[in-house]
Amino acid sequence: MIDVPLSALEVAMVQTGTRAVDTLRDTAPFAQELERLGYHRIWYAEHHHSPAIGAFPPVVLIAHAAASTSAIRLGSGGVLAPNHSPLILAEQFGTLAALHPDRVDLGIGRGPGTLDEDIARALRRGGEPTTETGYRDDVAATLSFLVEEVALGFLPEPWLLASSPAGAALAAQLGLPMAVAHHIRPDNTPATVERYREAFTPSRWCEHPRVLVCVETVCAETEEEAVWHAGPMNVVKAGLLKGLSETAFPTPAEAAAHSFTPEEERALAGFRAQQAVGTPETVVDRLGRLASATGADELMLTTPVYDFRDRVRSYELVRQHSGSAAHPLRKTAEPAQETAGPA
Repeated sequence: MIDVPLSALEVAMVQTGTRAVDTLRDTAPFAQELERLGYHRIWYAEHHHSPAIGAFPPVVLIAHAAASTSAIRLGSGGVLAPNHSPLILAEQFGTLAALHPDRVDLGIGRGPGTLDEDIARALRRGGEPTTETGYRDDVAATLSFLVEEVALGFLPEPWLLASSPAGAALAAQLGLPMAVAHHIRPDNTPATVERYREAFTPSRWCEHPRVLVCVETVCAETEEEAVWHAGPMNVVKAGLLKGLSETAFPTPAEAAAHSFTPEEERALAGFRAQQAVGTPETVVDRLGRLASATGADELMLTTPVYDFRDRVRSYELVRQHSGSAAHPLRKTAEPAQETAGPA
């Protein structure tokens, strides 16, 4: 039984043998399917210069999916503050929130979204990597611009992405809901959640601590089928362990034939033990345990599965066996003119 809302993180994998435009064409059907299944929200991640992940701006995917759905919340998970002007972010997400009231989330993260230093510099127009102070100032400025400069009506719901206690401290200081990247750095999750709750300061954006935990989830009718579908992402992860950004997203058959080193096998096994891969019973049990251990207010599932139908089926199986009800649209942000003031 899972008694918290379920949501989805879409990283827009570009499969071997397909084109990036094929991934884009799945955006609207995917959002429609998850809305039908009763998922609470979908977030889109920002990535650059990766053969496995499309370089699709989250703001564009949000707009496209919002035009094709009617209730599910849509947002960024996240837009990466070092790559964007705070005013531009405020204008883009303020506009989205005005066009789709009470449906838009602004999830903000710090990383550059690429392992390629030249691309990272190009995104920053040649600027140096952001500092902790610079990141904090950019997030605060974005929130301030949303209210004081853009002020188009309903605000997007702001979230801060975190994968470490340092990120949690900033979310707590600014009084923002926090999305924990358990699917990236699961070993950091307990300390991250603890730091956030200990240091949280109420704000105009959030009166009490709110924690969303993102977990890699691959669900299928049998354990063998789930492992098969999870195989391609294991190959990508093995490449990342070596510091490689040029690892394509293979087919399940190619992944099954891939040879991993003993060190990679150990690392991947340790990672899998903290995610949710398997039959519906196994997945729901692991998700429930994670929600209980972290006190999560919401779980966000990311399902990097090769075939679109298999990916949707994974989300469908989780919903069918979770025992949780669909979570309807709810009001989360007041109109900007009613909430004006410092961020």
